[in-house]
Amino acid sequence: MVSVQSNDNESIDKMLKRFKKKYERAGVLKEFRKKAYFVKPSIEGRLKRSRSKRRAQRANEERNS
Repeated sequence: MVSVQSNDNESIDKMLKRFKKKYERAGVLKEFRKKAYFVKPSIEGRLKRSRSKRRAQRANEERNS
């Protein structure tokens, strides 16, 4: 669970900003979305390979630019 302790004379906005950063780094939302529905292992592998290909293709385009 992500929590933030308030420091002396710290505004709510700064505390909220710190909370959001911790929340994102912990991967809470990413994990929730991943567990929201079941994906068959074969489809999961296929998606992983296609993401990898896209990532490699973008990296290759950046090198050639």
